[in-house]
Formats: sequence, C-alpha cells, structure tokens
Amino acid sequence: MSADSKNQPSEGSPRRGPGGGFGPRGMGMPVQKAKDFKGTLKRLVVYLKPYKLQLISVLITAIISTIFSIVSPKIMGKATTKLFEGLMMKLKGVPGAKIDFDYIGHIILLLVGLYLLSAIFAYLQGYIMAGVAQKTVFHLRKEVEEKLNRMPLKYFDSKTHGEILSRAVNDVDNISTTLQQSLTQLITSVVTLVGVIVMMLSISPLMTLIVIVTLPLSFIATANIAKKSQQYFKGQQKSLGQLNGHVEEMYTGHKVVKVFGHEKRSSEEFEKINEKLYQSGWKAQFVSGMIMPLMSFINNIGYVLVSVAGGLLVTKKAIEIGDIQAFIQYARQFSQPIAQTAQIANVIQSTIASAERVFEILDETEEVPEAVEPKDIPSPEGNVRFEHVSFGYKSDELLIEDMNIEVKSGQKVAIVGPTGAGKTTLINLLMRFYELNSGKIVIDGIDTRELKREKLRSLFGMVLQDTWLFNSTILDNIAYGREGASETEIIAAAKAANADHFIRTLPDGYETILNEEASNISQGQKQLLTIARAILADPAILILDEATSSVDTRTEVQIQKAMDYLMKGRTSFVIAHRLSTIRDADLILVMNHGKVIEKGTHTELLAQGGFYADLYNSQFTGQKNVG
Repeated sequence: MSADSKNQPSEGSPRRGPGGGFGPRGMGMPVQKAKDFKGTLKRLVVYLKPYKLQLISVLITAIISTIFSIVSPKIMGKATTKLFEGLMMKLKGVPGAKIDFDYIGHIILLLVGLYLLSAIFAYLQGYIMAGVAQKTVFHLRKEVEEKLNRMPLKYFDSKTHGEILSRAVNDVDNISTTLQQSLTQLITSVVTLVGVIVMMLSISPLMTLIVIVTLPLSFIATANIAKKSQQYFKGQQKSLGQLNGHVEEMYTGHKVVKVFGHEKRSSEEFEKINEKLYQSGWKAQFVSGMIMPLMSFINNIGYVLVSVAGGLLVTKKAIEIGDIQAFIQYARQFSQPIAQTAQIANVIQSTIASAERVFEILDETEEVPEAVEPKDIPSPEGNVRFEHVSFGYKSDELLIEDMNIEVKSGQKVAIVGPTGAGKTTLINLLMRFYELNSGKIVIDGIDTRELKREKLRSLFGMVLQDTWLFNSTILDNIAYGREGASETEIIAAAKAANADHFIRTLPDGYETILNEEASNISQGQKQLLTIARAILADPAILILDEATSSVDTRTEVQIQKAMDYLMKGRTSFVIAHRLSTIRDADLILVMNHGKVIEKGTHTELLAQGGFYADLYNSQFTGQKNVG
C-alpha cells in the first residue's frame, strides 16, 4: 500500500465538516460511490428486516415530533397578531383598549407544551434508532469476524493488514453512524420539507412561490462551488496521505535517517509535501466556505421579497401580521432540510460504498469445509508422510510436484535452500494453511483433511524467526502455549528453555509486563520465551525456524540448548539457515525455486556433490575465511 493511500481515511468513511457535522465545508469533499448501489442497498435492508416494528415506530415518532415543531410558528404568529391588534387599538385611542395578555399567555403555554412533546418524541426516535443501529451493526460485525476466521491464509497474504482493518472496523463504523444519525435526519428532513410547504401554502401561495423561485439560484450557486472545491479536496486528501506516510516512515526509521545523515533531505521533503497540503487545504476550505455566505445572501433576498409581498397582503387584509412572522420562520426552515438532504445523500452514497466493501469480505471464498465426520488422533506419535503431493499458488504454475517424503516419529527433518526457495510453503501445507492441488499429507496414518483444522494445528508447536509476544506479563506470554497451565508448569517450562534465570533478574520477574513491541527485553530473550511457550504446549510435532542470526554467541548457545531440549523425542521440521547446525538431521530436504531438488542425510548429500554440497562448502569456506 502506498504512503499516500495507507494513511487516508477509509474509502467508505463519511467526509465531515468541522466539529464532526455534515456542514457546508464538507459539501465539496469527494464521495466514494458504490459500484452496485441498488444491489448493495437491498442487501443492507435485509439486515434491518428483523426490526420492522422499531423502524415503523421511528417513522411515526419522527412525523409526530416534526409536526409539533412545524405547527408552532403559526400558533406563535397568532400571539404576534393579538399583540399587534392590542397595540394598534391603544394607539388609535379606542376606549378600554388593552393587550389580551391572557390569550398570549395561553399561546405561550401551548407552545411550551408542543415543543416539549416534540422533544420527547425526538428523544424516543433517537433512542429506538440507536438500538436498531447498534443491533444491526453488532450482527454485521459478528458475521465479519466469523467470516475472517473461516478465510484461508492466501486471503490475508493477498491483502494488506490496513485494508482488512479498514473494512472490518472503519467501514462497519461508517454504516453504524449512518444508520443511527443520517437515517433519522433524512426522515425528519423529508417530513419537515413536506410539512413546511403545506404550512406556507396555507398562509400564502404567492409568498410560497417567491421562496420556491429562489431555490434554483441556491442550487446553481452551491453546485458550481462544490464542483470547484471538490478538486481541491481531492488534492488535500492526497497530500495528507503523502504527509502521513512520510512522517510515519521518517519516525519509524529515524535511526536509519540519522545514521545516513538524511535529516536535511527528510525535512525538505516534509516542507515540500506540507506546502502542497497548505495550498490545496486553504483553497478547499476557502472555496467551500463561500457556500454558506452565498446561500445566506440568496435567502436574505428571498426574505426581503417575502416581507414586501407580506406587507402588501396585510394592507389588503389578505393575511394577518403574525402570518408574516410565521412565514419567515417557515422560509428559514424550508432551506435547511433541502441542504441536509443533499448532504445526507452524499453520506448514504459513501455508506453504501462501505457496505459494499464489507459485503466483499462476506462473499470471499472460504476455506475448504471441515470433514463431515472428522477423525481424531488421541495419542499422537508424530509420523508424517507426504504422498504424491503437488501444490502451486496458481493452479497452472506448480511449485511442488509429486513430492514423497516419509518422516518417522522423533526424527529431525531439516529444510534448507536460498531465500524464496519455498521452505515456508512446505510448512504452510503441513499445517493446512493452503490446500493441496493433489496428493495427501498423512499424520499417524490419518489424512490431514480428515482432521479438524483446530485438532491438526494443536499437534504442532512453532518457534519462528519472528517472535510473537503480546502486551502482557511474561507469565501470560508463556501460558499462551497451553490453556489452564499452572504457574509451577509455566516456571518449569521456562527453566527447561534456559529462560528462568534472566526472567528472575528483571525487576518484576514473571510479572514483568512486555510492551507492545516487547522492546524492553532483547531479541534472544524473546526467543527463549517462545521456546518456553512451545515446551509448555508439549506438541507431538515441532516447526522451528532457526532464529539465532541476530543474537550474541552466548545467547545463541542458550537458544540452541533450549531447542535441543525441545526437540528431544519429538518429530521436528527445522528451517535451517546455518547448515552447520543441522548436520545431525535424519533427513535434509534441499529446496530451490519451490521444489525439493535433493534429499538425504548430511553425509549422503555431501557425497552427491550437488547443490547442498556447494551451499555447505560456500558457508564453511566463508566461516574459515572470517576466522
């Protein structure tokens, strides 16, 4: 994933204005569109079907809440009319003329009641919709999580971690936000728009026509500005991604930057990208920021025309003075839902794109199903046999053809070859991370395809070159090897792995918390902990990736002793980097370009004088020359 893409927001995330709202500044942002809008929308609606009654309740509460808030301006207009009539009668000197405060008081109480009821129904609408949204997304997340657990390793090999995380987390969150907020906003906006038009027409069709005529002007102005600002927003997003990528690279590799003296070049690159971001950023914000003032200007012209027309109608006694006040409030309410609906339409487009990306995960090809009647190996011995095994990552390009290997219980098998020879592929096949094209792998007389994957993988213990430790105590990290292991068993495993001594020298001993990168202990110490974990697991078959290349000689001796203890009495597959460490192997498989080109013992392979002999002699000669 390129620097300018991996740090950008999820393709499906809604573009928000300042403060998280869908404000005018966000109107020019580029919107990710779905490839199949209708199909994805229908599929998303299926997830909402179980909550039909709740959604009907949301619609009803939204309509009631909006109606109460819509009728309020007209009622308030009656109070204004009554106040105006009382003042006019007083000014004319009509005997006994006074302002009817009792009537106005009743109107105010009625308005308070209406606004209170509107708020209660709005609260109920939000409460019900929050429940529907969270339950829907809960099920969707669960489906995604279960699906990812059923995915073959090749899916994860073909996608970046960031992309999978973006779909499983960001895109699902985007759907959640839209269901909870935008859907209710859309319902409210549509009901408000219809209600406001009805109320305006009931006051004056002429003034309603004036308001509606100003709308095209707003649309034309907004569309032109949005189109212009979108270009700048695209540039802003691209520059932001490049800047994030550059900063991440420079700070994660700051030691390398300092060693090679590239601080100045790094700073210059930062300045260059930052300048591009500044230019596109301020243009995007300035241009999109013109939308609001321009809309206000057009709307204000509309209010002036409405006021003039309203004044003329009042003089002709066609409407009352309070109706003008009510109408201006409606005119203000009229433009708001239109702008909201336009923005929500963009958000929904973006959400459907997110849903499409999530559904793409759910539609991926899963692992081959488990055996209908799976077998079990109650007392595993570790006999392994490859029978006519053929495999290729692509069906037309086989890496392994007609491989036949027999490994007896307790034997040590070394896999050697240059980088990229296919050593790890063999291990992946053994643990059934990939499916064979033909042939079979048999463990203790049972085809691995007849075992449940979980049972198969529980037969193996792994110590890899890349140590995997998590953010917790050393005790917990070792205990990961076997569920329910006692503290005594964990410490015994650590002693067997030659790890107990260094653990006890740490300030908190076994309760020492490893940080996220486990950088508070050395590489060699990490390796000893993974060996302790494998000893605790007590597997029948071991997979070892020699990992002593980046440790000092003393630690290497400790690791080698721990590995020798671990391999005792167990079938072991060792990916060897230093050929001097596997001279005692019962079988050596020499791999190159994904194929086993030689096999035999160390003595047999040297006698053949082939690829292995050349490899061994080159290493041995190199070591002698260094010495």
